[in-house]
Amino acid sequence: MTRVGAIDCGTNSIRLLIADVDPDSGTLTDLLRRMEIVRLGHGVDKTGVIAPDAMARTLTQAREYAAQCSEHGVERVRFVATSASRDARNAQEFVDGVREAFGAFQVTPDVVTGHEEASLSFQGATGDLRAKGIPGPYLMVDLGGGSTEFVRGTDDVEQARSVNVGCVRMTERHLRSDPPTPDQIDAAVQDINVAIDQAGEGVDFQGISTLVGLAGSITTITAHALRLPRYDPEQIHLARMPTERMIAACTSLLLMTRAERAALPFMHAGRVDVIGAGGLVWSTIIDRLEQEAGITEVVTSEHDILDGIALSIV
Repeated sequence: MTRVGAIDCGTNSIRLLIADVDPDSGTLTDLLRRMEIVRLGHGVDKTGVIAPDAMARTLTQAREYAAQCSEHGVERVRFVATSASRDARNAQEFVDGVREAFGAFQVTPDVVTGHEEASLSFQGATGDLRAKGIPGPYLMVDLGGGSTEFVRGTDDVEQARSVNVGCVRMTERHLRSDPPTPDQIDAAVQDINVAIDQAGEGVDFQGISTLVGLAGSITTITAHALRLPRYDPEQIHLARMPTERMIAACTSLLLMTRAERAALPFMHAGRVDVIGAGGLVWSTIIDRLEQEAGITEVVTSEHDILDGIALSIV
């Protein structure tokens, strides 16, 4: 067994997984999972730079994660940074800050390409699907804050494409009212459909057996569809439901006020203002897959790029 620390730093959140990995079987035994909303990518779409307060929040959390890796006797750490760090002009400042935070672990953030991000997500998400006999080929959709990855494959990645739509980006670009206006929603849907067209140029939607959604927006939408009294990863993981039920949950969240979303018992405070856009992205994707691939059911995975990062270390 190798004890590893995996960090996924995205546009909206930063997450830590400390786990023991069996390099022979590729199985993970969780010791600690954490997630904090830090909004590293807040405003990057407009300004092109990471804001000072967002930088400070994220590096403070990085130092805390480094301390927990030390406390748990972690042997190796990998820190993967996604969309915001690819897009920002001051990304090097962020990289230097993470190196300093992790000190003796000698961590340099991997500012991964969209393709590698998709591959890590796929490996993290699909192991349990295969173990449960849920059939491939899978189309995995990883809906983030700044970008969304589409990945097709069964045992390994066959095709992948990352596109620049996500819950934070669409909120900042279009859905600024509370709740959003019909015109704002229409403008966002146009952007999302252009992105789906781009994804379809690199990923074949035909012949898909299972549509799989992952990351915080989709797991939260699933909690809403299941009407959970609290956020429960065990009930959310591998939940299967008809497409119309998932779309209804997306639409419900989109049309709520932020105060109404905040009152939901499973809602993380950091998702309140962006989950409507996440729902709009996800429902638009599901609608297109219904039309183009005949998908009638959606599966949600709680395992994602964080698990893929941990596996990649060994």
